[in-house]
Amino acid sequence: MKPIWIVDDDQSIRFVLEKALLREDLPTRSFTNPREVLQALEAANDDEGPQVLVSDIRMPGGSGLDLLGKVKERHPGLPVIIMTAFSDLDSAVSAFQGGAFEYLPKPFDLPKAVELIRRAVEESQREEVAEERMSAAPEMLGQAPAMQDVFRAIGRLSQSNVTVMITGESGSGKELVARALHKHSPRANGPFVAINTAAIPKDLLESELFGHERGAFTGAQTMRRGRFEQAEGGTLFLDEIGDMPFDLQTRLLRVLSDGHFYRVGGHSAVKANVRVIAATHQNLEERVKQGVFREDLFHRLNVIRLRLPALRERKEDVPMLTRHFLQQSAKQLGVEPKRISDAAIAQLGSFGFPGNVRQLENICHWLTVMAPAQVIEAKDLPPEVLGMASEGPRLGSAMPESAARTEEPVVPRAVVSAPAEPQAAFESRGHLPAGGEAMAMPSTSHAMPLNGAASPASWESGLEAEAQELLAAGRHDVWDLLTRRFESRLILTALGNTRGRRIEAAQKLGIGRNTITRKIQELGLE
Repeated sequence: MKPIWIVDDDQSIRFVLEKALLREDLPTRSFTNPREVLQALEAANDDEGPQVLVSDIRMPGGSGLDLLGKVKERHPGLPVIIMTAFSDLDSAVSAFQGGAFEYLPKPFDLPKAVELIRRAVEESQREEVAEERMSAAPEMLGQAPAMQDVFRAIGRLSQSNVTVMITGESGSGKELVARALHKHSPRANGPFVAINTAAIPKDLLESELFGHERGAFTGAQTMRRGRFEQAEGGTLFLDEIGDMPFDLQTRLLRVLSDGHFYRVGGHSAVKANVRVIAATHQNLEERVKQGVFREDLFHRLNVIRLRLPALRERKEDVPMLTRHFLQQSAKQLGVEPKRISDAAIAQLGSFGFPGNVRQLENICHWLTVMAPAQVIEAKDLPPEVLGMASEGPRLGSAMPESAARTEEPVVPRAVVSAPAEPQAAFESRGHLPAGGEAMAMPSTSHAMPLNGAASPASWESGLEAEAQELLAAGRHDVWDLLTRRFESRLILTALGNTRGRRIEAAQKLGIGRNTITRKIQELGLE
């Protein structure tokens, strides 16, 4: 395992953390200032670099925030924990805006600090697995004529730098198509940078896209490069472009028109050598008519339009994709791949898949864990498939905006798919999306009501009845099952209320930004 790098000019802090981490079998390497860290990063190969970086914020010879910015430029997936004895708001804001994993004020509780570092290690390992999957797996799968048209279009565009607009429902794989366009373009050796414009609060989106100068606003203690600069020489993927605030559309149009932009608070123009690929699940022509999307920007982005079909439009791909996802899930979990019967495939084929390929992938993850035998029969399929398969055409409609705008981490997938998101079609039946552990719970007539119309007494009595049934069945994990179900529904409801914006959802729930991110991962709601 790669070591935890500790940067602090205080020898006692280094010593305490080293000893505590070694007791947890976590190797360490210590530094006294940022300059030593940058030199070590230059000399280190992939196996010698840090698993996690823990840095003080104020040290002789450099700032921890400056170090954070430079490390993130070279290793964007590396979790960095910033610690300081100067617990002020500006430091915390700057740390998070710079991409810190967590902010740790001194003096800290040692067991909690170790627990935080362990969580950062797990995050780092997840990033490494995702990168390995992307490099080892096929780009896309699909034999249906509609998908063959997509493949041919990617081939025709392979030597072009033209702007592309990808349209399609949520979960159909728009980001994967964007990655394929980048990989097969003249810019393949440059970076691919993705941003979901619907997942970032309006007041932060401008800084995310264009960067900011030091002192541009409260907390901007260092200059920060935006996504346009990060994508220099490569491709910038703007997902859910239809949700971009109107005033920012004007700035984006200027960049696309003359290739220059200004950082927030800056006075010098920065030249952008970037190919832009945009995507949306919305009807942009209609949004132009409504006056919420600029017509000139629409025409600037809509040079080449590539429509990605929904899964219900290519049902012949369901068997192949299902078997592929079952193989993939088994490999991730280190178990023997399960086979699926023809009857179960037929049942899946009659399902409407409102969440498209993303939903099919989640179902396969769920089956790998929950199906009782090596051969999956129709009766083993999750409740939403068994209960709704006959209603496929109705459920095949586009997802509501509140469900479709869930924040999506930039995690590549092996096929036309993307991270899971809440499915509004499930909410009315009281089930969580496939892949969530709570799907294992029995469905009863006393299930907790999920809409706002229920009175406190009704959902509490429903909870009591659910607990009674599980206890009577001899279960010994009742607390975990019901807690996961409650937390999942609470988080999904908050995300729906904030149109997928995690930070705003966390504020409304009264929990921290990192808490909601950790819970989403733990509960399988990605």
